[in-house]
Amino acid sequence: MDSAHPPATDRFRVLGVAVDRLTLAQAAERVEALMVMGGAVQVVTVNPEFVIAARTDQQFRRVLNEAAVAVADGIGLVWAAHLLGDMLPERIGGIDLVETLAERCAVSGRRLFLLGGGPGVADAAADALRARYPRLIVAGTHAGTPRADDFPGIQTLIRDARPDLLLVAFGAPAQDLWIARHQAELAVPVAIGVGGAFDFLAGRVRRAPRWMQHLGLEWLYRLALQPWRWRRMLALPRFAAMVLVLRIAGKPR
Repeated sequence: MDSAHPPATDRFRVLGVAVDRLTLAQAAERVEALMVMGGAVQVVTVNPEFVIAARTDQQFRRVLNEAAVAVADGIGLVWAAHLLGDMLPERIGGIDLVETLAERCAVSGRRLFLLGGGPGVADAAADALRARYPRLIVAGTHAGTPRADDFPGIQTLIRDARPDLLLVAFGAPAQDLWIARHQAELAVPVAIGVGGAFDFLAGRVRRAPRWMQHLGLEWLYRLALQPWRWRRMLALPRFAAMVLVLRIAGKPR
C-alpha cells in the first residue's frame, strides 16, 4: 500500500469529506513513514467545523480529500461514523498528534519547524516541547502570516532550517489552503495544519480536564473559556442534524 495515498477502503466519508480510520499511534506511524519517504505531503486534522465549511468551499474540500493523512480531530466524527454503521477508532486531537510526533522526532533526530500562532507563541510552544523532550531538534520558529507577501521570507527561513516536519498554526482553513498552495515549493517532507495547538503548548489556553476529554466534551470546555467561539460552534448542531438526516434516510456513508 502507498502510505501517501491510502485506498478509499481505509477512509470513512461523511458529507463529502474523507477521514482515515486510524488510532493516534497509527497516525503517528504513518506520518513518520511519510517523513522517511522524503516527499512533500500534507496532513489535515478534520473536525465537524471543517466538514461544514467544506460543503460550500470546493477548494477546501479538495485539500482535505487529497491530503496524505486525514485524522478525526473531533468527537462528532467518531459519533457520526458509529451512527452511520462505520467506525473511527478514536478522536485524534491535533495537540495530541503534535506531542506524539514531537516525542518520535526526539528519538529519531528528525527536525521540526513551528510556523504561526502569533508573536512569541511558536517560540513558547517550542520551549515547552524541548523541555518535555530534551533531545528534540526544533529547527526554527516564526510567527508569520498566510499573506502572499510573507511567503518569500518564510520560504527562506524554512529552506535554511531544513525541517522534516512543518507545523502550521494559521487557523483553519487558511493554514490548510496555505500548505496546499506552497508545499511543493517548500519541499518539507510533511506539513500539518495544527490550529490552536501552539496556544495549548505555550500554556496560553488550558486543555479540558481528562474526564471531559474522555467524554468528548473538550469543545464545551473550550467554549466556556473562549465564548467568542460560539459562532464557529454553530457548525456542530448543523453537522449533527445532517448526519441524523442521513441515518434516517438509510444512507450510511
